Amino acid sequence: MCLINFQFHDHPNYKLIVVANRDEFYDRKTEPAHFWEDAPNLLAGRDLVGLGTWLGITKEGKFAALTNYRNPLEVGDGKTSRGEIVLNFLVGNLSSEEYLHSLDRNKEKYNGFNLILGNPGKLYYYNNVEGEITEIDPGTHGLSNKFLNTAWPKVVKGRDSLKAYSLKKKEVQLDELFAIMTDAEMALDEDLPNTGVGIELERSLSALFIKIPNYGTRCSTIILVDHTNQVTFAERTYVNGQFASDKRFSFQLA
Repeated sequence: MCLINFQFHDHPNYKLIVVANRDEFYDRKTEPAHFWEDAPNLLAGRDLVGLGTWLGITKEGKFAALTNYRNPLEVGDGKTSRGEIVLNFLVGNLSSEEYLHSLDRNKEKYNGFNLILGNPGKLYYYNNVEGEITEIDPGTHGLSNKFLNTAWPKVVKGRDSLKAYSLKKKEVQLDELFAIMTDAEMALDEDLPNTGVGIELERSLSALFIKIPNYGTRCSTIILVDHTNQVTFAERTYVNGQFASDKRFSFQLA
């Protein structure tokens, strides 16, 4: 995941609204969202290289989503795939707090990451750069490849767009939420962060929806959890930046 906008206990009809984009190399093999045969309660896409996932929810209400921390100087040799971080929480038996403390003890296994996990009643944020476990306050939040609510243009724009939309809509529409995440407008140069990747790439990565040669937004995911614990999960897949397919699921939390 490279952009996660979410609204937590800040809407009259929904405990949790998640609207996220996964950005990845176009040739990295991936399965779209589904209930896994080897983990029947888990709904998530699957990275077929590392065999983990970037975002998922279970029938019991466990939720997790991850973004990479952008550091072009970081060396990945010998590090464990970050996709197992989300997967191990969702299929494991540890509570959110227990899992995060265990993860903190083993944070050096992974390249830099940001993690949101918990359930629709309580969410936590953790990254292995700062190494602090934080309970997330109610409100509308944004996360890209720095820290939670870092004021990168895409984070601010995505978060503010979700907030403005939800203020107008008690009954949100999936297609309208997807439309927020297809915004391909790049930020002005003077507003760009300097993350060490060069100005041209900074421009391309500043859009909510990324489309550059060999890399870009592969899918958008929406998760809605209402106050009766009904879950709506929708995934829109893109191939080389073009719409390919939609998948939608609905279930009641156990």
